[in-house]
Amino acid sequence: MKTNHKIVLAVLVGAVIGIAGATAIHARQMKMLPGYAIAEVDVTDAATFQKYAEKAPGTIAQYGGHYIIRGGKFDSIEGDAPKRFVVIQFDSVEKAKAWEDSPEYNAIKPIRHSSAKSRVFIIEGYGGK
Repeated sequence: MKTNHKIVLAVLVGAVIGIAGATAIHARQMKMLPGYAIAEVDVTDAATFQKYAEKAPGTIAQYGGHYIIRGGKFDSIEGDAPKRFVVIQFDSVEKAKAWEDSPEYNAIKPIRHSSAKSRVFIIEGYGGK
């Protein structure tokens, strides 16, 4: 094979490898990671909080979210356990934030605020295996 053909072949192979690598990196970057709304809740007025608990699931469903953990039994392994723990999964952090900032959820937040002490976080899920 002539030297010019070898150079052209090497350039083509390099370009194919480069394009494949760039495509793989782009696909990995575009993979949407789940977003989680996580709350530690200490209910101070159970009757009022129940009104919030009845309305919250409808607002979550509107934004594609679903409960992973909603209260339930648990054992504290290290440190003080929260009184109540909630984890809600969304398709992305953006969807979790859209729910948190939504008019539907903002309408019922005051019920939670008046009946419980809470800490709420939105966290991006892990994309590894």
